Amino acid sequence: MNLKRLFTDDSAVSPVIGVILMVAITVILAAVIGSFVLNLGGSIQQSAPQASFGFEYDEATNNTTITHETGDSITASRLNVTSTASLDVVNSTTFEDVGGEISAGDTAQYNKTTDWAGETLRVVWTSENGETSATLSQSTAPNES
Repeated sequence: MNLKRLFTDDSAVSPVIGVILMVAITVILAAVIGSFVLNLGGSIQQSAPQASFGFEYDEATNNTTITHETGDSITASRLNVTSTASLDVVNSTTFEDVGGEISAGDTAQYNKTTDWAGETLRVVWTSENGETSATLSQSTAPNES
């Protein structure tokens, strides 16, 4: 056995590296094609905005004011206010009424025919294609004294 020849003979290295590279390229290509076919990358652009809303309850007038306090500007048509009970509001100014982009300082007022006691209000954002939604803020109205 010639040890010098054993350490200098590298005739099998090139085919092994070639096979490894071909397998790696095939796996990467399959992952990219699979993500397009299954639309896994489609919802990445529709992540929920980061925003904080404040809630003020006026028990005397059954008026609730919701204020965008901090965070991203949000298209008004993407915001919805929901309640644990029926949201039978009258003479209200919703975020859609404000229109355009809702940013820090913008408010919406909800006047209800009955009191808000114990109800949970949520500000919900819905994506442009309607596939995803997220609760941005929520608050439970205080019980009457």
